[in-house]
Amino acid sequence: MKNLVVLLPTLDEEYGLRKILPQIPRQQLTTLGWKTEVWIVDGGSKDLSVEIAKQHDCKVIKQAGYGKGAAMRTGFSKFLALNKDALVMLDADGTYDPAEITDFVTMLENNEVVIGDRLRGKIEPGAMTRVNYFGNHMLTWVASALYGVNTNDLCTGYWGFTKSAIAKLKLNSMRFEIEAEMYASCVREKITIVSIPISYRGRIGEAKLGSIVDGWIIFKKLIVRRIFPHPVEVVTGKGNLDID
Repeated sequence: MKNLVVLLPTLDEEYGLRKILPQIPRQQLTTLGWKTEVWIVDGGSKDLSVEIAKQHDCKVIKQAGYGKGAAMRTGFSKFLALNKDALVMLDADGTYDPAEITDFVTMLENNEVVIGDRLRGKIEPGAMTRVNYFGNHMLTWVASALYGVNTNDLCTGYWGFTKSAIAKLKLNSMRFEIEAEMYASCVREKITIVSIPISYRGRIGEAKLGSIVDGWIIFKKLIVRRIFPHPVEVVTGKGNLDID
């Protein structure tokens, strides 16, 4: 059987985890030929996130650094070290449907990276504000124009990767700009990307993403990676996923 990691970056998401961890389709994934591990990369939760993760037979990894980008890079480094076959990441806040993981692994049979497309999928009423909806479309359009490779939803938090794709990624993001940098790195490293429509639900708990400030940070990351394709860590030989 092939080895799949389902990765959830987490910071105080006990209510989201209570809902989504039981919904991860482990049996269906086994039927499809995937031995599945669920990893929680925790950024120092003060609530019951870690305890809930352990109750659901998840591997808990303490992230290096602070922020979603740091969590993802911690998880990617661990994934490569353990030589797994594929990874699907989704947010731990209940916005994404874990049942759709099976769609991702099916697409990963013939593609290197699969992106979950909220904007052409089914968005639950009230799940995304008008400002965020407009901002997501604008950032997606900017990314496609800057890099010349179409993407349908730049800021989605639902991605699937093969091992070979993660090994090629060159990242140094610490926060919510990580998705933009993953897209930019995929383009630069000529990694094939496909999109699939997904459902998007209302968030459980307090939002951590700020519409305008974080949107500006994401935009700046797109510009920086367009001018400087590789992070300074890669240029200096430090390593593309290292975190200080």
